[in-house]
Amino acid sequence: MLQRIQTIWMFLAVLTAIIGLWMNTTSWIPSNFPIMETAAGSSVLLGLISIFSYKNRKRQILLNSISIFINALLIGLLVYWLLTLPGGVFFPEKGIELISPLISIVMLSIANTYIRKDEKLVKSVDRFR
Repeated sequence: MLQRIQTIWMFLAVLTAIIGLWMNTTSWIPSNFPIMETAAGSSVLLGLISIFSYKNRKRQILLNSISIFINALLIGLLVYWLLTLPGGVFFPEKGIELISPLISIVMLSIANTYIRKDEKLVKSVDRFR
């Protein structure tokens, strides 16, 4: 059932992670430490796996939670690198790629809420059988 509302939220989170991966954020991050690309790529991969595992809602919640954790780590790394950069780089100078993990976290949290509602609905219907 790919037409569920949580699938739309997960797709938007994946799209946001792709935008964050596609934007050139590596110009101000050391090139010998590709953690940004790895974290954003794994977030995209986990999101796509979660979208297509629609029959297993518990797995979807787990994958989304892992992706939320990865995005939170990504935000922490971004804040650390911004605070340790010489020359003082301001937040508005960098654009949307800095807030894309935050947007992904919000969208995945909304998707998890709807997945839990579906799980609750299925359990309530199973009681009537």
